[in-house]
Amino acid sequence: MSEQLATGPARTARRAAVLGKPIAHSLSPVIHNAGYGAAGLTGWAYTAHECAEADLAGFVASLGPEWVGLSLTMPLKEVALEVADEVAPTAAAMGAANTLVRRPGGGWRAENTDAPGMVDALRDAGVATAESVAILGAGGTARAALAAARELGASVTAYARRPEAIEELERVAAGLGVRLTGAAWDRAADAGLADVVISTVPKGVADPLAVTMQWRPGAVCFDAVYDPWPTPLAAAAERANCRIVSGLDLLLAQAVHQFELFTHAEPPVAVMRNALLAAAGSRPS
Repeated sequence: MSEQLATGPARTARRAAVLGKPIAHSLSPVIHNAGYGAAGLTGWAYTAHECAEADLAGFVASLGPEWVGLSLTMPLKEVALEVADEVAPTAAAMGAANTLVRRPGGGWRAENTDAPGMVDALRDAGVATAESVAILGAGGTARAALAAARELGASVTAYARRPEAIEELERVAAGLGVRLTGAAWDRAADAGLADVVISTVPKGVADPLAVTMQWRPGAVCFDAVYDPWPTPLAAAAERANCRIVSGLDLLLAQAVHQFELFTHAEPPVAVMRNALLAAAGSRPS
């Protein structure tokens, strides 16, 4: 049993939050607070705070001892490495962290749960290994996709709109030990030839590919976008009998890893999933 669970109610009060800009849309509080309630973590609370890059260091410095962790979304994933007192090896290789965890001796450790979250979401879809992964985009989420591809033992082709973004991703791939080939965006329809296609581009960018992409039989389409759902790309892949992984699957999986890091308790995954799906389903279409 964790220290937090073993102490009295007054001493179990702990805080965590998700930071980013914008942040009002985040469903992370729904997931974590449902988990706290189901795990019996009385007095725990998870909130959302808008925070720009320039404000992160000051926000972290202002936190009292009751704060155990922070989830970080855009645009904070790179600056988090500068704020942390310690950086996990995978986060360092990726050049990005989506989590800050309070260390037992003080200070903060930067972690990245996006990458293991992607692996978990893919394994839930039946993907244990893969020979080839195609990544649409070359931003922060693409870095997590690279790390996930490493765990699957796959070579990677990344399709991006900017050549300089591919160059940045190539440096990350080298640090992770991943075989990466860069390709121009006008060839992105070729991505469907891979075992796994991971779309990391913003909402709407991949929509035209729903018409042009030819899917390999048995392929997996993992679209990190979840609002609106299904995306045109995911809907086209489903019609082609591909297995589908959504951004909600990733949001849950990475949050489960954060829950473990923050609480040292067993995550009540089913409760967290049900809360997330209910919240996502109640949003205006």
